[in-house]
Amino acid sequence: MKFLIVGLGNIGAEYDNTRHNIGFEVLDMLASQMKISFELKKLGMVAEGRIKNQQIVLLKPTTYMNLSGKAIQYYMQEHKITTEQLLVVTDDLSLELGTIRMRLKGSHGGHNGLRDTEEKLLTQNYNRLRFGIGNQFHKSQQTDFVLGKWKADETTTVEQSKIKATLAIESFVLEGISKAMTKYNG
Repeated sequence: MKFLIVGLGNIGAEYDNTRHNIGFEVLDMLASQMKISFELKKLGMVAEGRIKNQQIVLLKPTTYMNLSGKAIQYYMQEHKITTEQLLVVTDDLSLELGTIRMRLKGSHGGHNGLRDTEEKLLTQNYNRLRFGIGNQFHKSQQTDFVLGKWKADETTTVEQSKIKATLAIESFVLEGISKAMTKYNG
């Protein structure tokens, strides 16, 4: 069986180490642990490898956040991936900094990358790993917050949670979403 693990983010150095790019950061850490490298391909940066006996494709879309679904749809078709074999890693304002939560389905919650994914896949029923980035911003500053860099006092929490997120992805691939949720949600 093959799995598609997608990290949401924006391409370009100006977006490196920003809250909105945590999906890219988690996949970078996982690729490093697996000793595989990303290559620029159609609509995304792609790395392929194995977790034990399971084949995985890591995807960082190069379509920018608002068109993430286009890349996801393409690679699902390219690799004959079902929604059960898909996991989307994304930032989440409604979760406390560093909290991770896996879900089988759900709404986009105002997240443009998830909104586009829903529109392209014609369903809300796909697995996601939500990474809490907190919501410490004034009412009109949401965009600046999510596109802002991590603060020095956040980096330890973020790094520890990225490790937890890679373990949750491995659990998803090897044991399924239900067991991964039981182990890593909270």
